Amino acid sequence: MYNNLLFSKNVKPISTFSIVGYDPDNGDLGVAVQSKFFAVGAVVPWAEAGVGAIATQSWANTTYGPRGLQLLKIGLSAEQTLEHLIKDDNGRESRQVGIVDSSGNVTHFTGKECNEWAGALSGKHYTAQGNILTGEDVVKAMGKSFEEADGELADKLLNALVSGQEKGGDKRGQQSAALLVVRKNGGYGGFNDRYIDIRVDDAAKPIEELQRLLNIHKQFFSR
Repeated sequence: MYNNLLFSKNVKPISTFSIVGYDPDNGDLGVAVQSKFFAVGAVVPWAEAGVGAIATQSWANTTYGPRGLQLLKIGLSAEQTLEHLIKDDNGRESRQVGIVDSSGNVTHFTGKECNEWAGALSGKHYTAQGNILTGEDVVKAMGKSFEEADGELADKLLNALVSGQEKGGDKRGQQSAALLVVRKNGGYGGFNDRYIDIRVDDAAKPIEELQRLLNIHKQFFSR
């Protein structure tokens, strides 16, 4: 059984909206996230090229990231992986998670004890989820943006964050954001899969800052 950390004074709920996605054209997998929480990129996004991508949030169980990727790697689907992650977690009703596997299959879970508004919306090759949001319009806007946007997966994920924020985003405000996209041999020098891994840990407008950093990344590492 997982330890339930809900009553630890050192743990706070990660009020977050995120999107997990897959690009069928080149196999890219990734996560974009924004939160009224310091350094959200150190907690929520997990991904491995050729395996899958996972966002774990709310009262986040960070073992969902590495363990979920291990389960996907041995051939479990996104849905099967989710079932394994939550079945033995006695804090599951306070968790929220979104998963996409290497075939683009998606699934999500929002526990009954996540703070309102909490929920998710999924479509072809993506799932958008959030908690402590201004409303359902946030995830709807994220999904619509992902479906309609052009460009690389990184651009589609970031555009989805922008759209979610325009609908109100996290009801407590903004603080940090992150964008993680993995691609086989996509990292510096081709030595790892971290094609894009940029974070804004503390800023008044973290999504705008994330966009600025992505533009710099493209100048130096465009392919």
